[in-house]
Amino acid sequence: MRLEIEDFSLEGHYCLVSNDKKVVNIGFPKGSLEEVTIGLFGKAGYRINKSSRSYKPSIDDPELDGRFVRAQEISRYVENGFFDCGLTGHDWVVENNSDVVEVCDLIYSRASNVQSRWILAVPENSSVQKVEDLEGKTIATEVVNITKKFLKERGVSANVEFSWGATEVKVPELVDAIVDLTETGNSIRANKLRIVDNLLYTNTKLIANKTSWMDPIKKAKIEKIAMLLQSALEAQSKVGLKLNAPKEKLDRLLETLPALRNPTISSLANEDWVAIETVIDETVVRDLIPDLKDFGAEGIIEYPLNKLVY
Repeated sequence: MRLEIEDFSLEGHYCLVSNDKKVVNIGFPKGSLEEVTIGLFGKAGYRINKSSRSYKPSIDDPELDGRFVRAQEISRYVENGFFDCGLTGHDWVVENNSDVVEVCDLIYSRASNVQSRWILAVPENSSVQKVEDLEGKTIATEVVNITKKFLKERGVSANVEFSWGATEVKVPELVDAIVDLTETGNSIRANKLRIVDNLLYTNTKLIANKTSWMDPIKKAKIEKIAMLLQSALEAQSKVGLKLNAPKEKLDRLLETLPALRNPTISSLANEDWVAIETVIDETVVRDLIPDLKDFGAEGIIEYPLNKLVY
């Protein structure tokens, strides 16, 4: 019989009850990644419902249980076995020095599907040009351990203080420099800051508890979740395309038509025509459809994808 944590507080008080049905307890990131994560799981086939005041969602898979907690804490909860697996940033695994299994990369965020990076930044008019210039200075950041390790590797001694947020507004009045997370660099430029160096590239990862990963049933379930989440992300930049084309122009048309593999070609009742179906990058569709029309294609249909499994 498996003991499941039925309720908990962020102060760490747990209530254990028995539950034989649940296979995997998963940690979801609360905050900026919350809604986009629910959306991603929806694309993957998991319906997650959560009230605004609840940490415990309802999941339409009877084998899954979960909680929403801060991404900064998930790797610790996974390491100590509260969660079998969870979604959090690679940066928080490093910051917490968590001993977990990194199952797969899931490159998504609230703003984009690109990797983020922790950067060292100073005011535009600062005299600091390189890391060594921060000797004896004060740096504010949420990732204190990552920053201290970065400075130690470069032989720099500086005061690193924890920041609860809005870190970019603390220079130059409160601190000399900051280490902050950025995706596009827009916030850095908007606050008239200059990037001195990059500390760490990061993205969301699915991580697992090492003991849970050794359990064949749990591992199989976690791997299934990983595959479906990855396939949902892969599908975001792709679309399906269907069209009918004259057989006499098929060779030339196929030279123009990009495809994930080879397109599917089917015969029609009219022997002079064929039906073609393929998967392509969404970015090329706007230029491709007029070209297909010029080749005599008809009945062109573009449709979205939920999952794409290679």
